[in-house]
Amino acid sequence: MSNTKIPYKIYLDENEMPKQWYNLRADMKNKPAPLLNPATMKPITLSELSEVFCEELAKQELDETTPYIDIPEKILNFYKMYRPAPLTRAYCLEEKLQTPAKIYYKFEGNNTSGSHKLNSAIAQAYYAKDQGLKGVTTETGAGQWGTALSMACSYLDLDCKVYMVKCSYEQKPFRREVMRTYGANVTPSPSMETEVGRKILENHPGTGGSLGCAISEAVETASNLEGYRYVLGSVLNQVLLHQTIIGLEAKAAMDKYNIKPDIIIGCAGGGSNLGGLIAPFMGEKLRGEADYQFIAVEPASCPSLTRGVYAYDYCDTGAICPLQKMYTLGSNFIPASTHSGGLRYHGMSSILSQLYHDGYMEARSVEQTSVFAAAEFFARVEGTLPAPESSHAIKVAIDEALKCKETGEEKTILFGLTGTGYFDMYAYEKFHDGKMTDYIPTDEELQASFATLPKIPE
Repeated sequence: MSNTKIPYKIYLDENEMPKQWYNLRADMKNKPAPLLNPATMKPITLSELSEVFCEELAKQELDETTPYIDIPEKILNFYKMYRPAPLTRAYCLEEKLQTPAKIYYKFEGNNTSGSHKLNSAIAQAYYAKDQGLKGVTTETGAGQWGTALSMACSYLDLDCKVYMVKCSYEQKPFRREVMRTYGANVTPSPSMETEVGRKILENHPGTGGSLGCAISEAVETASNLEGYRYVLGSVLNQVLLHQTIIGLEAKAAMDKYNIKPDIIIGCAGGGSNLGGLIAPFMGEKLRGEADYQFIAVEPASCPSLTRGVYAYDYCDTGAICPLQKMYTLGSNFIPASTHSGGLRYHGMSSILSQLYHDGYMEARSVEQTSVFAAAEFFARVEGTLPAPESSHAIKVAIDEALKCKETGEEKTILFGLTGTGYFDMYAYEKFHDGKMTDYIPTDEELQASFATLPKIPE
């Protein structure tokens, strides 16, 4: 097929959809450091982790040796409602940029939740239902994860309690209403409903909140309700595992036309979509079968990889979740109320942190005004309005394509378009009205946060 013109959209049929998730840790020589119990500061056990998460999810979280894990049939059947997702050749973008680069993007916004989050939401809800639980609690930043989990819980008749970061709760009322349409109870975080929420409000009055705050509230609520467990939309190993369906499909579609990407780009908040997209390609790199350039793109306002430290830290502001070794800004760091709510997390997946630390991938941070300029340009040229989070990847994909224009190199670029931006019009309005600003934390602010990192015994 090497001489065949690549179609605008490459579709797999449902029989070509992956039937297993890929556990990238199985091919990592340097495994991510173990999670630590916050009470004992020792590696957490399966039984301890199962007090927070569903038992099967706890097993997946700790499994670092099984390369492929079967996707249950009920989850596969749910996936077929919106998967396989298309791989799109951005011919119009290439032409507009006048670049010799070939640009592809994996589009994950073709479901009601509007993003890739549904891939893990249905898996986590399925395991909760299979365990006989009544419901689940969670946090959400921009709202994509909360929407996805609300949909999954509605499908499986599970109760769903969502703590939504306050600034996003106020900026995105329609996203909140979609969650409520699917039966979820949605609370702005930090709230007065929980002990940790009240403490955060006392220490940071008027705060717009953060994902770390909302996680703490969700975990506390789950621990106080019989028959409930906490579920998470990013960061953890189990979530990256479920999201590998993205990369597996992308690779299968590219293999169909003998396409090999040179550069693979994804936005990075907690790491779920980036990890899911790069996983099978990174696996090849780790096994010495192929080489790729991987670029994680994060907001300059919350630069965990590019300006954080690699250390054990709490996954939440309230310090009640397990500790994870990761690139972090400190669990007490509360980012500015930027318009990319899904990327406002203080740390990064332990898998991606280890890979970054070992030099297998690079990271860049970008300001939000440049991100929205790229988003608007992409919408006008390619016809899809991207989510602010996804637009970080678009910005760097355009940068790389323009480099190819300067050098004449015909590189192939793949990036993840994780979702649509139709619930983000408040943010687009701020950009169009010239009221959007770029906030970059100072070194002094970051150092103050680093000083609060937990002291871990040897």
